[in-house]
Amino acid sequence: MPPFYENKWKIFFLVATSIFMSTLDSSIVNVALPYMMQEFQTDIQTIQWVVLIYLITISSLLLTFGRLSDIKGRKLIYVLGFTIFVAGSWLCGMARTPQFLIISRALQGGGASMLMACSPALIVDVFPVQERGKALGMMGAVVAAGLTTGPVVGGVLLEYFSWRFIFYINIPIGIAAVLGGMFVLKSVQQAWKREEPMDKTGSILLIIILSSLIVFLTQMSKWGIISILSLSFAGLFILACIGFVVNETRSDYPLFDMELLKIKLFVFPVISSAILFAALFVIVFMMPFYLTYPCGFSASKTGLIMIVPFLFLLVVSPVSGMLYDKFGSKRLCVTGMSVLTLSLASLMTVHPSMDVLSILWRIALAGIGTALFVPPNNTAIMSCVQSSRRGIASGAVATARNIGMVIGVALAGLIFTTSFSTLTNGSTLENYLPVMEPFFMSSFKQTMLMGAVLSGFGIGVTFARGKEQGKDKR
Repeated sequence: MPPFYENKWKIFFLVATSIFMSTLDSSIVNVALPYMMQEFQTDIQTIQWVVLIYLITISSLLLTFGRLSDIKGRKLIYVLGFTIFVAGSWLCGMARTPQFLIISRALQGGGASMLMACSPALIVDVFPVQERGKALGMMGAVVAAGLTTGPVVGGVLLEYFSWRFIFYINIPIGIAAVLGGMFVLKSVQQAWKREEPMDKTGSILLIIILSSLIVFLTQMSKWGIISILSLSFAGLFILACIGFVVNETRSDYPLFDMELLKIKLFVFPVISSAILFAALFVIVFMMPFYLTYPCGFSASKTGLIMIVPFLFLLVVSPVSGMLYDKFGSKRLCVTGMSVLTLSLASLMTVHPSMDVLSILWRIALAGIGTALFVPPNNTAIMSCVQSSRRGIASGAVATARNIGMVIGVALAGLIFTTSFSTLTNGSTLENYLPVMEPFFMSSFKQTMLMGAVLSGFGIGVTFARGKEQGKDKR
């Protein structure tokens, strides 16, 4: 038995800490945005970049740091990642201008991308094959715990302290994790370190690809799809994609191993993961608006309702991971995507006069479907890739997830805003009146329909993954 198997649960605890903190930080910041906007006396267009720059940085750097973890070892990337994350958190808490806060969030996002890139690979490295489904399922529960805890912790800190403490809370935990990683991850560092050159050109091109895509998707509704800015970013994205493919094909040590695209059990699960998170974030993005405007719920009640899908994600994820060890990924993932589709379809029938329970079971389905899908899907991806390329695979999984989130939010915002503005002759939600309820609901249902169509397409992509190796796995 490899020596690091003996430390697997210590390593799991370290990885869980990094995942919990990075997901907690993403959900906790959303609660604090109004308070930041008020203190800095700025507008929502500026303060939204506190969230947007974090997402862009993570998405752009995940594959780069996944590859670096294959080359330099998981220990270096983990320890350095948490160190940068802590430094970024401290600078965020110290920020006196929105611009400085945005720059500090970019630094924090860089550290978070290092942690996210190597974490699934670490789990697969240190757990034997028969326990990987269970371990990754438990990691799904950690993600859900971070997402669920964030709004609650943020509310307490904002009530008794200030928004700065949502960043300061990361510092003592991060320092402890860095010290733990330096000692516990020694055996992993020795086991998987590979001395190979880094594909710097590929890294730069990938940053351009993902950054231009995310900026295009998030700003398209504001700029207009055929504006000079939109077309410029779309053109930059296409040119960078062409350059990336050419570079990766010619490079002896590519950032992304193009051979992975020949593995059916890698390609289809990665694509289906992006589709799932795009469909999920149609719900996550739109539901707070529905609960706030037509339903008239308070912020605290809306927050409690939005915790529900993540609570089911927390409970079901470990079970889903264990079921993978028996059934494989295909049936579980198809079922999960189907349940998410059902959630989106059911949300097309909601009405503000319905009781809260009618809302809860509909969004609970989204959490159940996601929990059934994610652990077996990630396990299938990581198990079909050789150990020297697991960092790349790990980065690809996380990149697909983040890109899916952005696409879901961008499409939901585009469809809802276009429909609502058309029906109300140019009005926006900032000027919402009760008389606009029919227009809101019509736009909301169109958005949910788009999400249902998207996840319905995801069922087909998920089914197309084919068979897995091993007994009773299809």
